Amino acid sequence: MTNGAPTTELELDALLSAPDDHTVAALSSLSGDVLILGAGGKMGPTVARMARRAIADQSRRVIAVSRFTDASTGTALQAQHVETIRADLADPAAVAALPDAPNVLWMAGQKFGSTGDPVGTWTQNVVASTIAAQRYAGSRIVCFSTGNVYGRQAVAAGGAREGDALLPDGEYAASCIGRERVFESIARRTHSPLLLYRLFYACDLRYGVVTDIAHKVLNGTPVSLDTAFVNVIWQGDANRLALRALTQAAAPADGASVALNVTGPVIAVRDIAERVGTIAGVAPVFAGTPSEDALIANIEQLNSRLPYTALPLDTLCDWAVRWIRAGGRLLNKPTKFEVRDGRY
Repeated sequence: MTNGAPTTELELDALLSAPDDHTVAALSSLSGDVLILGAGGKMGPTVARMARRAIADQSRRVIAVSRFTDASTGTALQAQHVETIRADLADPAAVAALPDAPNVLWMAGQKFGSTGDPVGTWTQNVVASTIAAQRYAGSRIVCFSTGNVYGRQAVAAGGAREGDALLPDGEYAASCIGRERVFESIARRTHSPLLLYRLFYACDLRYGVVTDIAHKVLNGTPVSLDTAFVNVIWQGDANRLALRALTQAAAPADGASVALNVTGPVIAVRDIAERVGTIAGVAPVFAGTPSEDALIANIEQLNSRLPYTALPLDTLCDWAVRWIRAGGRLLNKPTKFEVRDGRY
């Protein structure tokens, strides 16, 4: 590493999967195995590795379940002493055959391509969720969700709060509300502990809002200001918070939200681009007119319930510049934070 910045994917994944003392303490306070459903996506592998690294008792299993369409992902997890199971989570028989576990993270879902594949989107985000919620009723569940369920908020109001009305903007957001409703409905019926983990824009160096903006700045591409504000969080921080969130899961009660916004503070897109430009020695180019609303979150509850020390934004911007300039692999999956019509 150079000045703490990862220079290879091995170094990056090691950073993203490094637990802190809070994560170790949280998992030590729980008993039993940890099951990660949908572990083959962008975040799942490093969450699984982090769980394994945080749990000293090797008799407690960490199990990653996915279709593992990229077989190398499963092989790499096995090398880190994470058990893997290949399964289609939309297949009731396959889910029924999975092992029991008292601690479950649901990370499966579909976003990109949802506009062209609405049936697939609802299958992954709602049908599969129904199967899993019923199968693991009684377990402690952290269900990954998204800030898209809120729709855009007036910037002046400071971001959506967990108890706000949900206003879907497009097919993807509607299906994510469906996922939340399914999990909460079954948790209420079975008195099962649940937390809806509403994540806003986690940033790896291979993808994420900061990487999207840095790539444009470094290539002289105009940065759109139509969506002028975002929340961002380093994926390593988001991974640690996801595992700690297992301790926050609770049986739904009337009038109480089981959701938690997980992200960093609201920040201007222009600010991110200018930080990148200062680090890189490049003047950013901007386009568009800032709107008065954006998909942004209030994080007072997060700061109260799961306080943590975040990776500084300047560090994340610096690492992104170094990664791109060194030719680090990019996933080529833009966050599309600029999208304002709900079409992904």
